[in-house]
Amino acid sequence: MAPSSSIAVRELPLFPLAEVVLFPGRPLPLHIFEFRYRIMMNTILDSDRRFGVLMWDPVQGQPAAVGCCAEIVHFQRLPDDRMKILTLGQQRFRVLEYVREKPYRVGLVEWIEDKPTDTDLREVAKSVEQLLRDVVHLSGKLTEQKIELPEDLPELPLELSYWIAGNLYGVASEQQALLEMQDTAARLEREADILTSTRNHLAARTVLKDAFN
Repeated sequence: MAPSSSIAVRELPLFPLAEVVLFPGRPLPLHIFEFRYRIMMNTILDSDRRFGVLMWDPVQGQPAAVGCCAEIVHFQRLPDDRMKILTLGQQRFRVLEYVREKPYRVGLVEWIEDKPTDTDLREVAKSVEQLLRDVVHLSGKLTEQKIELPEDLPELPLELSYWIAGNLYGVASEQQALLEMQDTAARLEREADILTSTRNHLAARTVLKDAFN
């Protein structure tokens, strides 16, 4: 496949992970023990410290086509050449083709971004953030634990949409759908639906708990 001159493409080592979806700006700690991935990480550390994270799709039996580039920001070598690494999500990409499969997958990828919009999404982002705060408050009340959002919660709509998507747990397929979206407003709207449903569920459980106390 001849890359189009209008599309930024590059070869990228690829790391499939079951039930894990990485988003731009989000940290991802990894324990590297498989021989092929030890080779990969040693190679990456000698270059630009970047590789692609792809969710392994158990239904299709193959990695997803869209993933997120990870940059190694810290690493620790363990006995037997195992490693603990801390990565940070960078830009998203789509796999155009696989260049090779062994000793590890390398793909030709194109970077993807959300489409530009003239719509001011700050009000939408604020309402989604309030839903998030409601969910955190109700979760804390239900579990009788103090749960707080970080002080540096992103304010910009795009970064907030990534933060929320990256902090959804146990719904990797939903996270993958959010990762693949190239419309910030649509991603925020979908997250609003998820958070509203979660808030209503938690509110109902809180009422029941209060009734029996």
